[in-house]
Formats: sequence, C-alpha cells, structure tokens
Amino acid sequence: MATLTYPTTTTIRATKPTLSLRKPTKLISFPLSPLKTLHLTATSASPIRSTSSSHATTATNTITTTTTTSISTSPQTLKSRLQNGETLYGLFLLSFSPTLAEIAGLSGYDFVVVDMEHGHGGISQALPCLHALAAAQTPAILRLPEASAAWAKKALDLGPQGIMFPMIESSKDAKKAVSYCRFPPAGIRGSAHTVVRASSYGIDEGYLSNYEDQLLIMCQVESEEGVKHAEDIAAVDGVDCIQMGPLDLSASVGYLWDPANKKVRKMMETAEMAVLGSDPKEGGAYLAGFAMPHDAPRDLWTRGYHMVSGAVDVGLFRSAAVEDVKRFKMNLIDGSDDEQEREKDADEKYWSE
Repeated sequence: MATLTYPTTTTIRATKPTLSLRKPTKLISFPLSPLKTLHLTATSASPIRSTSSSHATTATNTITTTTTTSISTSPQTLKSRLQNGETLYGLFLLSFSPTLAEIAGLSGYDFVVVDMEHGHGGISQALPCLHALAAAQTPAILRLPEASAAWAKKALDLGPQGIMFPMIESSKDAKKAVSYCRFPPAGIRGSAHTVVRASSYGIDEGYLSNYEDQLLIMCQVESEEGVKHAEDIAAVDGVDCIQMGPLDLSASVGYLWDPANKKVRKMMETAEMAVLGSDPKEGGAYLAGFAMPHDAPRDLWTRGYHMVSGAVDVGLFRSAAVEDVKRFKMNLIDGSDDEQEREKDADEKYWSE
C-alpha cells in the first residue's frame, strides 16, 4: 500500500508594521547652509506564525527590519568654498524678482546678493527671493541699507549665507557690525532662534552651535576713510570678507562720474593690497569686488579677488532690452533681404528648440 506524504502547510499572519522616527542628533540649517542630512529610521515588527499539520506545537518568530534613509545636499557653503581656495562669481539682484533670482541661481552663479541698500525692497520682498534661490540651491547674501543692529537682526533671521554691511570706515565700525551678527555674550543680536527661518523655524537643533562658522560677514570699504583703515578692518575678528565699492569710493574723492580716474584706481589698489596682504586663515579677510566697464571680472580675478560680482540683474535686462530695440530699428532703416532672411531662420531655430 502506498503512503502519501503531504508538505507542511505554513500560515503567515503579518500585523501592521509600526513606524518610528529616530530624532536627528544634529541638523544643519538649510536656509543658512546647503549642508543638511536627515536620517529617518523605520522599524517594522511582524510576528510570523507557523502551523504544521504534523506537529501540535506552534512557533512564533518576530522579524525586525530597519530601513535608514539619508537625505543629503551639498556640504559646501560660501565660507567653506573660500577656505578651499575657490574664486566665486556672483550677481547683484536689485529687482527683487523671485523669477530673476531663480533664473540667476539656475544659470550657475555661485551666489546672489539681494540688495536692500539700492534695491527698492526690504525684508518682506527679500524673503521670496531667498525662497527662489534656495529652490535653485544657490546661496544668498543680503546687503543691508545701513549698518545697524535692527537691520542685521531682521536680515539674519531670514537665514542668508552671507550678510553685507555698507560704508564701514574703521575697525570700530567693523567690530560693531560683527556684534550685530552674534548672540550674547559675544554680541548683541536679538534672539528668536526657536522660530525664525534661519534655524528652520526651530527644527534645526544645531543652529546655535554652527551659525558663526557658516555665516559670511562682509564689510564694504567704499570711502577714502575706509581705504585708510582697510588693513585694520580686515583684521577684525569675525570679518570674513572686504567688499570694495568703486562707485562710492570715486564719489568720496570727487570723481563720481569718473570711477576710472587714476586717483580712484590708486586708492582701490591701496585697499586691495591691504586686504590681500592679510591671511584669512590667520585672522585676515577675503577680498570681494564688483566689476566695472573699465575693470572687467577677469581683471579682478587676475588681481587676486576671491569673490567677483559681474553684473546687476536690472543692468543685464536693460542692456538686452536696449540692444533689442536698437537692432530692430536699425533693421527697419537699412536691413537687407539677406539679413532679414537670416533673422527669420534664427527665429525659426529658436522656437523649434
């Protein structure tokens, strides 16, 4: 008589997985720094019950699965890139247009200066620009309308990577500017770090430990008096970068309409040498500047500038708009059939892309 053997039957009953989030031990503020790592740990415990037809006993095993997800962005900040010896290229934003800010970021600029000194906007108008730049993963620097504790406090709470103080003329001015950026007892910055954007609205528990190391403090030297004390300003603890202001400098010595004047250029050279003679790793400062028609971005780079701003958003648009109108009117006056045909082909190619 044949014996039939049946395989063991296993029944699996899985309970609903339980999800637990492990609290991050340390976070870096995204608004202030692109460096941020978020760890999520999901633990699921599922009892597996096995029943055999040939055995009277029932065994229960628990399998625990742990999944860790790490979300990281670039660890580089403006400050760390400067420390690594990079030369950074940026743009000034005066229009306060989030769209233009986003385009600038997507175009590849290393930084964008949102200019509250000469632009029409203030804190409320700057915030959407910072949102747009963050979306494009581009660091923002806020230029203040004046070097004051109130403006610095409101600007820093937005969480820019850099802050720029205008018209710094002495080491005393520079020390005050630094104090506006630091919480007591190191400075006089007002504290609302538990709720402001700079600390990811209080989510970033490491903000107070890291903000000084990541914030780029820039002081503008843009007057005859400032040039005289450029070396002392660069040596102030906490001053990371000296930003030259060629137009205000030329105005301060009576050459408002002639920034390329020999006297102005000589003063620029004096200030440049004073800053470049310092060592940022030993308490000195980096050198930043704005290109002019007579002083191209490459010229600044050749002279040793660490940060170069090559244009202003409204200036770029103005030049493109004026050139567009000029080209159209010139074509109406003396455009040939061949030239018009070339423009037609170019236009068709543009739209086909």
